[in-house]
Amino acid sequence: MGASFRDETLDFVPQWNEAGLIPAITQDIHDHEIKMMAWMNEEALKLTLETGYVHYWGRNVKRIWKKGETSGNLQKLVEIRVDCDQDCLLLKIEQTGPACHTNRQSCFYRVLDKALSLSFLK
Repeated sequence: MGASFRDETLDFVPQWNEAGLIPAITQDIHDHEIKMMAWMNEEALKLTLETGYVHYWGRNVKRIWKKGETSGNLQKLVEIRVDCDQDCLLLKIEQTGPACHTNRQSCFYRVLDKALSLSFLK
């Protein structure tokens, strides 16, 4: 299978899903830890680029929210990377405080084993 137009273009042509959203994975610019995954719509992406702080679309609350708007655990945008077929974003960020609503540094704090059992990271 060869490269498609999206694979090689320098035009930003994101593939929003049927709800107008795109997944956004955040990664700490310093230690490279994956912090969280959330959804962005076009307006959240625009606000993120305009302000330099990450905004997401809250599927449950049905509104845009600035990460850390109530907790103070802000995500300062450093860089956005776009995957090969433009259906996922990687946000390189500087994290202030914990990224997870559970007060953990990352939302990815459990490991799934072959028996489909979870354990906490040490």
